[in-house]
Amino acid sequence: MNKTIDMNKIRLIIRLHGQGNGSRSISGKVHLSRNTVKKYLDIFRSSGMSYELFFRLSDKEVAAMFFVSENKYAKSERQAALEKLLPELCKRLKRKGVTKADLFEEYRTQHPQGYRISRFNEVLNLYLESKRPIMHIEHKAGDKMYVDFTGQRLSLTDKSGNQTSVEVFVAIVGCSQLTYVEAVASQKKEDFIQTCEHALRYFGGVPLAIVPDNLKSAVTKGSRYEATINPDFMAFAEHYGTTILPARVYKPKDKSLVEGAVKLIYRSIFAKLADREFYDLETLNAAIRGALESHNSRPLYRREYSRRDQFEEIEQEMLQPLNPLGFEMKKQIIVSVMKTGYIRLAVDEHYYSVPYKYISKKVKVLYSSCKVEIYYQYELIATHVRAVDKYQYTTQKEHLASQHQYLSDWSPDYFLKLALDIHESVAKYINKILSANMYPEKAYKACSGILHFHKQVGSKRLINACRLADSLKQYSYLTIEGILKSGEDVLFEQETAEANELQIPSHENIRGKEYYQ
Repeated sequence: MNKTIDMNKIRLIIRLHGQGNGSRSISGKVHLSRNTVKKYLDIFRSSGMSYELFFRLSDKEVAAMFFVSENKYAKSERQAALEKLLPELCKRLKRKGVTKADLFEEYRTQHPQGYRISRFNEVLNLYLESKRPIMHIEHKAGDKMYVDFTGQRLSLTDKSGNQTSVEVFVAIVGCSQLTYVEAVASQKKEDFIQTCEHALRYFGGVPLAIVPDNLKSAVTKGSRYEATINPDFMAFAEHYGTTILPARVYKPKDKSLVEGAVKLIYRSIFAKLADREFYDLETLNAAIRGALESHNSRPLYRREYSRRDQFEEIEQEMLQPLNPLGFEMKKQIIVSVMKTGYIRLAVDEHYYSVPYKYISKKVKVLYSSCKVEIYYQYELIATHVRAVDKYQYTTQKEHLASQHQYLSDWSPDYFLKLALDIHESVAKYINKILSANMYPEKAYKACSGILHFHKQVGSKRLINACRLADSLKQYSYLTIEGILKSGEDVLFEQETAEANELQIPSHENIRGKEYYQ
């Protein structure tokens, strides 16, 4: 039974294919079987889609393109017939004077309805490639950037003289061996991705692949056969149009270059900084950069050129262009859409509307410092500008069911205006409810219920009920409801009237309180 793979891994397969890699090479790099890789490549080829157009597709469109009934990918008679001939064709091709064109002519003679020459050569080449037993790692210009943290650490000193260890990140491009070094607070995902971005900016371009060791911040789950890449690191690679190829477990040659660079860094940078004190990362990294430039500009052993010379002459122009926009890491959560048609972003205690047909569905929320995106089964169903005000609601009217859309008009101003139309005492009471620290929806419902009493008992009773509740410092719908049901508002009106009658009338012969001061 085939297992659905991540959309980013499918994109990785197509990108590697576009870079000239064969199915066997891709299979080794993405840790999938060659038949699985061939199946996805066949689907892509049959679509007739360009690479540029493919990489513009959303996750939902990629899923629709690849995840259909398996019967669609059953081998055709032409494919089955040609595959039976491949072992013999390859043997004959080794003979002197035999060409692929000769083999194709014989094939078409036996199978007039068979493949054309382009597809024939493609199938034959894939078969030949699969029979090559050795994969040789070459450091081609612009091919890979190797990244890791050093085993030893540097330290910062605070005002009290206490020392705190900091991590040291190292990146090296394979062909020229130009190196980048930076001190960071930790090996956490945020620091790791940021230093990878700084390295790309330092090199002024993007390699075809980034090769990390099996760091927790890069690889969620290590494996000899198929490592699981951290989703945020995968998104970073997608942003810069590169590929993540974790070093294989128990394969020291995969990371030998960066480990060699780390040993050199100990001598050329760590040793120079050993007797110095640094109080913050900025000054430490400034010192590292100075030592790093000396390291990169020093001639290589028994060579007349340096890493920098080799980079500028050979590798720099082979790097892909940088994305002018910096990468902003998005965080991800899975939540259920509430019955009100909103999702809650717990980190801000803020609510965002979702189309009402997704009520009770589980959705994926991706959010950055300025944007909130909501997905259901790879489909983007809502986008909002991120807001950080607690207990508030961000609403798009079209998301609400028609019978609920009037709720989106509710606001403090809306209820205060209705209350003022009745009396300022009612408006004062409504304002106290709106000022209380409660969820907006709860406050709005309370206000709506209180104002609705105006139609049931009239303005006079509602005004007196609000005055009485205000004098008691009790602000809720239930308070007003209780007063009106018990008739306390009527007694309060009578007592207020009697108190006003007992007040001493104003007279010019009566001394005021100011007289006794």
